[in-house]
Amino acid sequence: MSTLPSSSEAAQRFARLEKAQHLQEQGIPPYAYRFEVTHLAGDLQEKFADLEPGATREEVQVSVAGRIRARRVMGKLAFFTLQDRSGSIQLYLDKKRLTEKMGELAFRNLDKLIDSGDWIGAKGCLKRTEKGELSVLVDEYQVLTKALLPLPDKWHGLRDVEKRYRQRYVDLIVNPEVKQTLIDRAKTIQSIRQTLESQGFLEIETPVLQLIPGGAEARPFITHHNALDLDLYLRIATELHLKRLVVGGIERVYEIGRIFRNEGISTRHNPEFTSLEVYQAFADYHTMMELTETLICHAAQTVRGSLQLSYQGESVDLTPPWRRVTMQELVEEATGIRIEVENVEKGSTAKLLSALKEQGIPDLSEQDSPGKLLVKAFEHCCESQLRQPTFVLDYPVEVSPLTKPHRSKPGLVERFELFIVGRETANAYSELTDPVDQRQRLEAQAALKAAGDEEAHFLDEDFLTALEYGLPPTGGMGMGIDRLVMLLCDAPSIRDVIAFPLLRPEATEGADEAQ
Repeated sequence: MSTLPSSSEAAQRFARLEKAQHLQEQGIPPYAYRFEVTHLAGDLQEKFADLEPGATREEVQVSVAGRIRARRVMGKLAFFTLQDRSGSIQLYLDKKRLTEKMGELAFRNLDKLIDSGDWIGAKGCLKRTEKGELSVLVDEYQVLTKALLPLPDKWHGLRDVEKRYRQRYVDLIVNPEVKQTLIDRAKTIQSIRQTLESQGFLEIETPVLQLIPGGAEARPFITHHNALDLDLYLRIATELHLKRLVVGGIERVYEIGRIFRNEGISTRHNPEFTSLEVYQAFADYHTMMELTETLICHAAQTVRGSLQLSYQGESVDLTPPWRRVTMQELVEEATGIRIEVENVEKGSTAKLLSALKEQGIPDLSEQDSPGKLLVKAFEHCCESQLRQPTFVLDYPVEVSPLTKPHRSKPGLVERFELFIVGRETANAYSELTDPVDQRQRLEAQAALKAAGDEEAHFLDEDFLTALEYGLPPTGGMGMGIDRLVMLLCDAPSIRDVIAFPLLRPEATEGADEAQ
């Protein structure tokens, strides 16, 4: 599949180039510089909804501009459908009226030199046709941009999924729901900002290029700075820099920004994605649960107007409070096995391993600690079953190196992940503030990295120095914006909510694209 024109498109392109040349020869620029717009199509449709069929409002003068989506020329009349950012409206083009205002060639040019896909501006009054179509009765028009390639066929549209992602500009033109998804994405982000700023949070940007990537278990992208002759990493999280800001006295801080992780591509994963991270001094993970509910519920009301959603045919109820349940309880519900992570009797790990294997849990190892076994059991048996909003609480310390120890459960930490429709949507901690404990955990992660674990955390000495100046009790939360928008827009794939998702070059396109 190629984004280059097909033979049919090439022929149409040549014909349109000739039309552009004919316009130029008449002194009509096929690529204008500007056009004064006074009204939007959608606003006119709403404001004049009660205009009677056959009525004309000569006193209502409008100037509209947009892309021609359809055209019909019938003798001395032509009807064009003009689409702008708000909707569409019909252009009523009468040969006699145009000739009086623009000259002899005006109507002929509409017929012979203007095509679907072209951008034009039109001025005139309002009229509702006898068939009930609100129209601009055009006095004069202006060619704004001559499109050289035709739009997809009206009846078949742009249905090739890969081509839709590669040519998102065409996808937006012909599939209104795609544009609405991007509008709803913007509304979601705007809603989150409004909610946080109303609670006194300050948005601060942190570096994308980093000497040491930290804040998550992920493989980073590597780039090179020529002037400094220095290898740098694209950030995998904003966490460690935002916590530095809390150390510095910015007690409520957040960032909505792009994150880069050198990982696989699937319906849930894109190597470049958007994340919210928020940190609040004097708070813990219970505070973050309440904040997470508030952010998502406000976004749902803003975008969908309801807390009752439908996702891929499944009903989702976002009405708070959401279920709160520990990882241990979920695994016990699913398997009947209670996995303790502290004070494990000698030999009991082997028994636990055997019991979990009987449950069909894959990738178990004799080297796994009880905490690792708990996480593997949860991921295999529980994650996909969490359809309604659920806060999964209290993770093993082995998988949470930046989290404060649980105040009453040895071996666990104060962490939650939020799951909706079987997907992790948010992740939060009571942040680890003890610099000695933090150093020990990051040194353990560095040892894992040295042993070949490419996703283990880096050791960031400057971050550890910042902690030694004192991080107050802090709650922190990260949320995947793309996955939240997938939920709110009923989108099955993360690519549907990203304007330009990463794809393989066409010549090497492979099976990974369809994961």
